[in-house]
Amino acid sequence: MKLVPVTALLVAVTFTGAAQATPAQTPTPPPPVGGDLLAGRGLIKPVGFKAPPKTKATAYVIADHETGQVLAAKDPHGRYRPASTLKMLTAATLIPKLDKTLKVRPSRDAVNQEGSAVGLQTRPIYTVDDLFKALMMSSGNDAAMALAEANGGLDKTMRDMNDEAKRLQANDTVAKTPSGLDKPGQSSSAYDLALIARSGLSDKDFRRYVSTKTAKFPAPKKWYEISNHNKLLWRYKGMIGVKNGWTTKAQSTFVGAATRDGHTIIVSIMKHEGYFWEEVADLLDWGFAARGKATPVGLLVDPLPDEPAQQAAPVATSHATPSPSRKPMMDAAASEQNASTRTMGSVVIGGGLLFGLVWLGYGIRRRRRRL
Repeated sequence: MKLVPVTALLVAVTFTGAAQATPAQTPTPPPPVGGDLLAGRGLIKPVGFKAPPKTKATAYVIADHETGQVLAAKDPHGRYRPASTLKMLTAATLIPKLDKTLKVRPSRDAVNQEGSAVGLQTRPIYTVDDLFKALMMSSGNDAAMALAEANGGLDKTMRDMNDEAKRLQANDTVAKTPSGLDKPGQSSSAYDLALIARSGLSDKDFRRYVSTKTAKFPAPKKWYEISNHNKLLWRYKGMIGVKNGWTTKAQSTFVGAATRDGHTIIVSIMKHEGYFWEEVADLLDWGFAARGKATPVGLLVDPLPDEPAQQAAPVATSHATPSPSRKPMMDAAASEQNASTRTMGSVVIGGGLLFGLVWLGYGIRRRRRRL
């Protein structure tokens, strides 16, 4: 009988397996956050209810703050530049982390940020509370950088903001700056902006910052007054915030929330080419009319649950005394095995036992021959 080398068998098996392999299938993309209907790029409206008013916004979402129901939308998950509406994520991330009474001395880099600014100077005269007002009322890019510095630096703050976006399930959002100034790779969506606004409005300090019309702001010699850039705070009944933005590449972006009869509607718009205040007011009116009557087309999802804290393993010391209730070592090891390790252990032990029995029998036969 001619024996086939083991190497040849392995090669044969390898080539046989390769010949039978099937081409990899393209994975099915996950469903959009908030419901299948929100995958649409055009107008998404409830069946049997009048369509929302027309708007020049490329994307928008109208949602019920209390229930999270999306009442209507247009390209809700389309990714666009957020401009200063990204400051909502900055505030939602940093408000729980920073002491409002902490005094901050902005760096030269912070006070020299381009774009909209509140006029910070490199002096330790600003509290964190002052800087949040400047961020959300006056859209200060200098305040955004000063808050990032107070949080431990720009890199840490960007990690924190993107972690918060993931926690909120704002998966279309990638933050590259704390201010919303355009930067390659930075994006958000109308859905995410509504989601972030809904989360932020649940915080009393966030709501206070975005709803304040005017406030005193510190200066080296005397205070001066700053005003909220959200024009609907003066024009729309029940308006409570939240944030507007604009850059040449993003065009106009805006998120607004208003309350009537104990109910709040959120409207987010992105990439609007012109004057949008009246259009947003009309969308809010439609949202109040549709709430509780129109069939929702999606849902603003809740944040992901916090991961349970892992218990730290006890630290062993050279003077540690074994506990009398501790299991014997072999029992403890056996209890920690999983199915695969138990199977492997059985094979090894069984194989060793068989080898030992064969060897013992061989020795006995040799001994008898010598006798």
